[in-house]
Amino acid sequence: MSDYILTYSRIKFYPLEPIKEDIKIEDIAHSLSLMTRANGHSSYFYSVAQHSLQCCFEAESRGYSVRVRLGCLLHDASESYISDLTRPVKRNLPEYFRIEEMLQKVIYGRFGLNDLTEDELKQIENVDDTLLYYEFEAMMNYQIFETAPPKSLNHYDFFQRDFGSVEQEFLTTFNKLMAISSAL
Repeated sequence: MSDYILTYSRIKFYPLEPIKEDIKIEDIAHSLSLMTRANGHSSYFYSVAQHSLQCCFEAESRGYSVRVRLGCLLHDASESYISDLTRPVKRNLPEYFRIEEMLQKVIYGRFGLNDLTEDELKQIENVDDTLLYYEFEAMMNYQIFETAPPKSLNHYDFFQRDFGSVEQEFLTTFNKLMAISSAL
C-alpha cells in the first residue's frame, strides 16, 4: 500500500508529508470541480469548486482584500488531496483536523497566503458559513442556522453546471487573483 495519491497531473502526492512544489492549481481545480458538496446529499450535483467560486465572489462583494478572496477560493483545497468528511464525523476525528490543517497551511503557503491573519481567516470562515446557509436553503429548502447570515451578493450561482466549465472558471479566477496579487 502506498502513502501517496496520484493526482490528475500525474504527480505522486504524499498528503501526510506534502511537498509545496507538488501542489498544482490544475489538480485542485480539477478535483474540486468533480467533488460534490454536502457529501452528495443535495437535490442535484453542485461541486466544491463552484462553492469555492461563490465564496470568492461573496468576499469580493464585501470588499475584502485580494488575499481573502484567494483564501476563499482555496479554503477547501485540502479536500482535493484528502477528501472531506461530514461535520459530525470530522468533529470526532481530531487527527483528521490536524492533517487537514497542516495540509491547508502548505497549500496556502504554496500560493503566498502562509501569513493570513486571524482576522483574515475569520473573514474566510464567515463567508464559508454564509454560503453553507444559502446553499442548503436553495438546494434543500432547509435553513441550516436559525438566523440567516447577512450576505452581500444579491444572487448566487447555485445551478447545476458542467464540471469542465466550473474547473475553467476556477482556474481563470485563480489566475486573475494571482495577477492582481503580484501587481500589488
